[in-house]
Amino acid sequence: MHKTILITGGARSGKSRIAEDMVLAMGNPAHYPAHYIATAEAWDDEMRARIAEHQARRGPQWITHAAPLDLLGALALTDGQGPRLVDCLTLWLTNLMLADQDWRAAGQALLAALPQQSSPVVFVTNEVGMGIVPDNALARAFRDAAGTLNQWIAAEACEVIFAVAGLPMKVK
Repeated sequence: MHKTILITGGARSGKSRIAEDMVLAMGNPAHYPAHYIATAEAWDDEMRARIAEHQARRGPQWITHAAPLDLLGALALTDGQGPRLVDCLTLWLTNLMLADQDWRAAGQALLAALPQQSSPVVFVTNEVGMGIVPDNALARAFRDAAGTLNQWIAAEACEVIFAVAGLPMKVK
């Protein structure tokens, strides 16, 4: 039985912490460690600091897998080995778009793979469509792509959680 959960919310809404707690509650670290599938790349000092903060908070009960582009490969590698946290879909989408990869095809491949997963997968993503309309074409294309990808994953997910001020609100 597969279990897919999507956690969305704004920047610094507590999404990752909620997801980390949820994934740890799903497993038994003595038998199945939690797997953290990281999509971020450390391109600058600010991102390196954010990554370090996340790593320090997680602690030793996690196995980290870097997957800035090959999310399907990371899911295949870790399936059957315990619950997985993908943090985050928004950065994965960014990486795909910046690499001129077909994000729609990648998103559809991800959707097709989710029902085949035997271990739970918790996705973190950003809710990017609640603000003003971006002033440039690339930002609008990204916002639209993120909204579409989030809707696809939400439709497949067993649960959808919206994070607000560190609090989880169950949507589905």
